[in-house]
Amino acid sequence: MANSKPDFVELSKAPALTFDFLRAQNVARCDESFQMHGGLAGWSVPHWAMATTGELGELCNLLKKVERGEVIAKTAIAHELADVAIYLDLLCAKLDVDLGNAVREKFNIVSDRVKSKRYI
Repeated sequence: MANSKPDFVELSKAPALTFDFLRAQNVARCDESFQMHGGLAGWSVPHWAMATTGELGELCNLLKKVERGEVIAKTAIAHELADVAIYLDLLCAKLDVDLGNAVREKFNIVSDRVKSKRYI
């Protein structure tokens, strides 16, 4: 099912998303869809960082509107959060950083620092 679009019912029953699956699908889609720009390799690290920051800016713009009293659909906010995660994963791929391992390591470092018993 990795190479075809799941329908809504299948998607709702899909197993939890892993960083590894996201990375594999994300890089493959990037390389397929952005061939004219060279795929993942075609952009520099600063370009991927700027793309990630741009998505974070779009999220912040929606949150600013909510703060001002506008009604923004939760799905719109969720989609912007997803865009941030997708671009962050591509930035990590470009840097050859395993995002799952980095998150686990940093989470546990902070748990030690704040004397929490929560580890992943």
